This record gives sequence, structure tokens and C-alpha cells, in this order.
Amino acid sequence: MDLDWQDESDDDQGVVNVLDFPWLSSLSNNMISLRRKEVSRERKQKWVYSSSQDVRFNRLVQMCAKKMGTDTAIDVFAKLGKETGQKEFHALIKICIENAKNTTDEDVSLEQIYKAYQILKLMRERGFTIEEATYGQFLKYLIDSGMVDEFFFFSQLIKDENPDSLPRLAYYEMILWITVNNEVKIQELCHSAMAGAASEEKSKFLEQILLALGESDRKKEFMMLLKTLDTTKVMSPTLLECIFGSLGKFDQTNLAENILLSLKSNDNGVDNISNFIGVYLTSTPSLVVEDIIERFHSLHNVLKVLPTSASYEKLIKYCCELLKVHEALNIIDKALESGVALSLETFHSILDACDQSFDFDLVHHVNLRLSSFPSLKPNNETIRRMVLLCVKMKDYEGAYRLIDNLQQMNVTPPVTVYNTILAGYLREKNTKRAMTVLKQMEDANVKPDALTYSHIIGSCQCEKDIIKFHDEMISLEIKPTKQVFMSLINAYAACGLFEKAKQVVCDKRIPVEDLSRIKSALIGALASNGHFSAALEMYEEIKESKGSLEPKAIRSLAEHFQSEGELSKLFGLLDELENSPHWIDACFWVISHCVREENFSSTVDILKKLKDKFSAEGSLDVLFDEVFCLYAEKEARNMQFGLNLLQAIKEEFGVSPSRKSLDFLLSACVNAKDSDAAFMIWKEYKIAGLPYNVLSYLWMYQSLLASGNEKSANKILNQMPTNDFHVRCIVKACQNKYLNQEAFEPKGKKIKKALSATLRLLDALKSK
Repeated sequence: MDLDWQDESDDDQGVVNVLDFPWLSSLSNNMISLRRKEVSRERKQKWVYSSSQDVRFNRLVQMCAKKMGTDTAIDVFAKLGKETGQKEFHALIKICIENAKNTTDEDVSLEQIYKAYQILKLMRERGFTIEEATYGQFLKYLIDSGMVDEFFFFSQLIKDENPDSLPRLAYYEMILWITVNNEVKIQELCHSAMAGAASEEKSKFLEQILLALGESDRKKEFMMLLKTLDTTKVMSPTLLECIFGSLGKFDQTNLAENILLSLKSNDNGVDNISNFIGVYLTSTPSLVVEDIIERFHSLHNVLKVLPTSASYEKLIKYCCELLKVHEALNIIDKALESGVALSLETFHSILDACDQSFDFDLVHHVNLRLSSFPSLKPNNETIRRMVLLCVKMKDYEGAYRLIDNLQQMNVTPPVTVYNTILAGYLREKNTKRAMTVLKQMEDANVKPDALTYSHIIGSCQCEKDIIKFHDEMISLEIKPTKQVFMSLINAYAACGLFEKAKQVVCDKRIPVEDLSRIKSALIGALASNGHFSAALEMYEEIKESKGSLEPKAIRSLAEHFQSEGELSKLFGLLDELENSPHWIDACFWVISHCVREENFSSTVDILKKLKDKFSAEGSLDVLFDEVFCLYAEKEARNMQFGLNLLQAIKEEFGVSPSRKSLDFLLSACVNAKDSDAAFMIWKEYKIAGLPYNVLSYLWMYQSLLASGNEKSANKILNQMPTNDFHVRCIVKACQNKYLNQEAFEPKGKKIKKALSATLRLLDALKSK
């Protein structure tokens, strides 16, 4: 690095200003050494935090750093009048690392590393032990950045201060060599760990190296080192979990089961064997869920150990992550038979999986099993989740039964439950039933909250109702939240009262921290309700003032973009969403716009941006299918754009077009009335190794008839299988439309009905 790491001169005013801690200047060097033994006792007296206090402090540090900058934040916390502790140093180092990660400027990155280094030195001088919670995050950043020299510089600093960290530093060193692909150093470190592995000191190094190899999927080296390790003497459950997880990934069935038997016979880790079985099986990629569950029980029988609640819960969680809800319910039945207790959070994970897999009806099965555990009592969150699933499948009777069960247990249903039902009715535009929910809340002595009124206001269809419910909320002394303000904006915009919607942002009751999100809601409401130019103008004003916007608002602008030919603005919106979950959705809207304008180069550029994402998910074909679908729906009069895109996908992406893509292109030839393009696409089926099917014949037949090439159309008809009734209907519809066109439609009128009927028949045939 270009920085002089040993420079502690006061001439560097920038560093002095940043790190001018008042408590440090009052200590001389000889006093520091005398204070080291006293620090631990003093810190225990002064710095005792609960976990919630830790969270609040970290949030405070991050907020200050964001608002004032890292330098000022450090200054402020240094001058609070209290002795800065290890947790504070840890938080400040984290800020430096985050700043270094978030910049593309190498000088800024090095400056942040230097600051973190200075903080580490101050910790050492204050007598604090530099533990992994502090140095781990720092070393990971250096590893990810490939800074080998800097890594060893800081490692030496940590070794000098904390010799007990040597084995753990070996773990980070192995991760470093794996990250930078230095095979020579990887082998050297492996052989060094194996040499004298029987000794206690070397054994600790070996364990840490094994952890690094297992996490990095280095099968060859991992298996080589595992042979030298006596697993019966390993006392660390974390290491054993890593070993069994790696054996599962590497499909080492016999070895995993032999180690389990050894642990059982030596009584080492016997309490965790059930957990190790679960870790091993759920890490094995060759096993499907049903096989994992079967082997889970068979291994417990072979080893004569009982499944624990923790292992059952991990297995259920694994099933839920894969949305295998039925299998998760079967495991609950097994746990119930075994008399093993399960946590309420386990049932919450199953309810969430029901939601994500759209198995809403399984909520009643979950409720039945939950009632079978007498020690478990559903809380407000449990009931809310179950009511939500009932509402999603429009089972309002089931939702009310859940509420009745609460009341029978003398538990007052929370307002969130009623809000869920209310929102369900309003989504269905059933205002009458929604109003009955308010009456039911009143009867149950449940007071509405701000979310209740945000749902109601958001569904209002006239200004009179908006004002009525807003005034009612104020009369009940309910403080409006950001959801209420956003609902007011959306309601006014939906009613066409755009000036009223804009005035909401000026409400003095809006907290400063919510203003950005509420402005974002206004931009989204304006864009989605036809006032795109006003939305774009407001967006540009906020950007000029260096304000921030929610990604959802930027996505809404991309979705409703209306300025023809101004793709630079659209690409600018897309760049702002680069690290947002809305980026992919925005990409599709940009592609849609490019396809509408037949902007070939921009379409290909966006597809290249999406390529890595979709190829990683194994769904690149789906991406191209969607693009050709957009092109077919566009009803282009010229096929050149579609043919160019087909060629680009083959040459620039190296992908053979799918059947769906070719079908969409062939259907586009119908509207373009281009038989030459149809014949070119027809050849692509053979090139791609796709045999012609009835749909491809039908599209080809229709495109040839549309272009007036009746002779070629008859040849296709002779090759087409016409045994199916639906196929004959479509052929007849095509002949009526294109061969007897004047008899079936008034002159000058656009043909819609016949084509619509044809498409419906195609859909029927496809589904059949």
C-alpha cells in the first residue's frame, strides 16, 4: 500500500482531527501499561449492555455516521464524556469497513482502512484485547478485496496483541489463499496443519483449516486433512457440524455414518448426534426431501438415539425453505408421537411456507396440529398469520372461527387480525362487508389504529369519503402514520385530485425521517395514474436537491415511462436500481419500452445485463421467451427487429432458441404478413432440433394465409395432423378470416373478432 502504516506524526492534521480522542490525550505512554490490568474490571462495572441496548447503540452509530460522516461521528462519540468501550470501537471499525466497501475510489478505500488501523492501535493502547468480533470483519474485507500484503500486516498486529488468536488466524489465512486462487500456499498450509496433528496445539490449527476448507467446498484437501483428525476427540460442536455438513455436500455417506457410530460409542458429542444427523442429511444434494426424512428416522434407529426438538425443528425449517409443507406437517406428527416439544416459531415458519407456496388451505391442518401441543398457546402473531391465509383464500368464516377460539380462551383479538380481514374485503371492493368489520371491532372493544384507517382511506373513491374517514381518525386521537399519509396520496390521485395529493407532502405532521418515503409514494401515485410528466419533474427536483427516493418509486417511473425516444432517462432510472430487489422488474419494463420502439441495440444491452442473473438461475430461455412474447404482442408490421434479435441470441449469447420463442416469432409473422420471415423461422426449428408440432403447423399455416401465399399454406395443411376437433376449428377460422375476408367483415374495419377467436382456440388446444 502507498500509506506509511507506521506514521504516527502529528503533522497529518486529517488523521489527528479524526482520531483526537480526549481520553487518549490525557494519558502518557507509561500510564497506559499500568492501566492494562485495571481496564477489564472497570469495563465490567461501566459497560454492561443487554442485547437490545447493543442494537440501539449500533443503530445510533450508523445513523450518526450516515448523517454527519465517519470523521464527525468518531469525534462526537469521543467527546461524549464517557470512556469508549470495545463495543464502541467495534461499531466504529464496522463503519470504516462499510465506507470502504461502498466506494469505488481506491484512495477513499485506503483512507478508511487507515482509520480502522488507527482504531485498532487505540484499542491496544487502551488495554483492550483485539478479539475476533473486532478483527474478523476487517480481515474478511481485506480477503474479499484480495489485499494479501495488507492482510498479513494486520494479522501480525493481531498476533502480537492476542497470541491466542493464532489458530483462528490460520482459518482466515486459508480463506485468503482460496479467494486469490494460490494453490501453492493452500497446499503448504494443509501440509503444515497435518504435520504433528496429534499435538494439542497443532490439532487446533488443523480444526480451523478444516473449517475453512469445508466452507469453501475444497473436497480433496478437506478429505486429506480429515483422515489425520481423530473426530472422537473433537470437542467443538461447530467443527463437528462443519464436518458433517461437508460430508453431506461431498456425498460421503459411509464415512459420515462411521463417524456418527464412533461418536456414539465414545460418548463424545452424544447429546448433539441428532443434530449432526440433521446437518449431514440436509447438506446432501443427492437426496430429495422424502429420502432425507426417511433416513433421518432410520439413522436414529440404527444409532439408538432419540430425535431432539432442535433436530426436528431444523428438519422442519429445511422443508419450509423448499416449500415442502406436507412433509413438514408429517414431521410434526412424528414429533407429536415422540412427545417432543416444538416451538411456536416452528409453526410460524410452516405458516409462512403455506403463504409462499400458495397452499393457503393447509392453514387448518397447521391449526389442528398446533392445538395438539397443550404447552403451546398461539400468540397474536400466530393468529394474524392464520387469519391472513384464510383471507387469501377468501375463507372469511374460517378467519372468524379463529377469532372465536381466541375469545373462548378469554383472549381479546388484536387489532392486526381485524385489519387483515378488513384489507381482504377492501381488495375485493366489498365496502359493505368492510364496514361491518369496524362494527365487529367496536363490539369486541377493539380500538382501530392508524393502519385500520390507512386501509379504509386508501380504498375511498371520492373526496367526501376521504375527508370523512380522515376526520374520524383525528377525532379518535389516532396519530397519523406514514401509511396514512401514503393512503391519502394514493386515494386523492386515484380520484384525479392531484393537487390535493401534492398538498399531503406539505403536512407538518409528517416526521422528517418519513418524508422521503412519502414523497416516493407521491411520485409512484402520479406516475401510475397518468401524470407521468409531473412525477418525472418531481423526481428530477429531488435528485437535484440530492434527496433520496425509495426504489419502489423509481421502479414505478420505469414501469410507466411515456417519453418516446428518451431512453437515456430510462437507463438512468435503471442504474439507480442496480442494487435493489426492484432492478429485475425495472429491467423488464425497460426491455418492454425498447421492444415497443424496436430499439435493437438497447434491447441487447439490457439482455446482457440480465444474462448473468438468469443463467445463474438456469432460466435464460425464460428470459428470451418473455422478450419474444413482448414482440409478438406488439403486432409489428415489419419482422426485421425480431429476426435481428433471434440472430443476436444465437451469436452473442450462444443460446439456441426455445420452441416458445420460435412460436412467438412465427405468430408475429401473421400480423406482419411476411411469408419470407415465416420460412426463415420455420427453418430455425430444424436447426434447433425441435420437431414441428401441431402449434407450429397452425402458426405457420396462419402466417402464410395472412401473407397471401395460399399455395404454400395448402402444403403445410397437408402435412398438419387434423384429427383433433380443435385443430379443425382453428383451420376453419383461419380460412374464413383470410380466404373469404370481404364476406366476413365490413370494408375498412379492423379485424379483431376472428383473430381473438383463433387465439382462444389456440389456448384451448395448448391446455389440452
